Amino acid sequence: MNIKENYKNPFKPGAGHSPPYLAGRSKETEEFLKLLQQETILGNVILTGLRGVGKTVLLEKFKNLAIENKWLWTGTDLSESASISEETMALRLMTDLSIVTSDFVIGHQILDKIGFNSNQELIEEKLSYQKLLEIYNSIPGLVADKLKMILEIVWTVTKDYGKGIIFAYDEAQTISDQAEKGQYPVALLLDVFQSIQKKGLFIMLVLTGLPTLFPKLVDSRTFAERMFRVIFLKKLDPKESRDAIIKPIESAKCPVKFTEESVGLIVKESNGYPYFIQFMCKETYDIFIQQNARGEQGNVPMAAIIAKLDMDFFAGRWARATDRQRELLAVIAKLPNSQDEFTVAEVASESKQYEIDSFSNSHVNQMLSSLANAGLVYKNRYGKYSFAVPLLDQYINRQNIIRKKSGNE
Repeated sequence: MNIKENYKNPFKPGAGHSPPYLAGRSKETEEFLKLLQQETILGNVILTGLRGVGKTVLLEKFKNLAIENKWLWTGTDLSESASISEETMALRLMTDLSIVTSDFVIGHQILDKIGFNSNQELIEEKLSYQKLLEIYNSIPGLVADKLKMILEIVWTVTKDYGKGIIFAYDEAQTISDQAEKGQYPVALLLDVFQSIQKKGLFIMLVLTGLPTLFPKLVDSRTFAERMFRVIFLKKLDPKESRDAIIKPIESAKCPVKFTEESVGLIVKESNGYPYFIQFMCKETYDIFIQQNARGEQGNVPMAAIIAKLDMDFFAGRWARATDRQRELLAVIAKLPNSQDEFTVAEVASESKQYEIDSFSNSHVNQMLSSLANAGLVYKNRYGKYSFAVPLLDQYINRQNIIRKKSGNE
């Protein structure tokens, strides 16, 4: 077969890059569509899962569905800076809100109608960021009072032009309350949205983040348990994985085809995680093109691909851990349930089997807390831990950090 020089590799293993074919996720999509049809906003959305499972990609699909269903959509990636204070959180929301309101016109009679005395001539102005900020600064009360009034004003202006407004934020696990500074931006976010939704405003919150997100929200406000529908993205099943591999090649009429053996190998080694599927498929496709040009039969050098994946995906995260933390992570990686959930007691007990200074329960607990802050593990609401990075246990085992004690000891 002659291969065109200007071929395009259909696979896209980037952070948040939409794959050529979104495999699976039909149940999650159906759940979101139901939430878009709510008569009253009783359920907001938390889209969560491990790194590389496709949260950002699915969020983009949700955006398209929301717009198709006449919702206004705004949002961005969150960062720690958004939760420095309640004021910064309010400014974040108004900045994003202005993106969808800047074409809407407001008359000061509307401000008067909802109880805000503008003391200005009855003129019309666009709801730009500058205008929102001007109104915000003129409203008396706490940050929450100001923000609620802003959202009520915007709802009054926009309600006849669509279903409602969705605020969507990715990487939401980065925000936190700052109790030591007397600042509670997460609580502010939850309080404001709960309040306006109780008043019947169609303004919804969609948060995407790692599994640490939901417990953090509940710790801030216990009513968050009832405020959100949690959509937990899991890895793809074997059929969905095969579709993610085969369908992009078929639809793009690619000049090379993966053999059945190659597809099976990628399904096995990726373990159903969408990012790994895209990464392995991209590398395999590039290799097959070169092998084909030399007249060779396509062969997947999986060991070399995994070595590259180690450098590109795992190494940077692994570098965050100290030597002692790496020993602890190596112990966890040896557990039979390392890809599921594990307890402090299980890790402490397992550590006695290896040629290292064993860990006490209290030491394990302290170190897991530090590793959670580094984004390597996370703690669920039942006190159990899991790796926050998919297949991290396999990467750690490839590092050969610890050795088991001999039977003679």
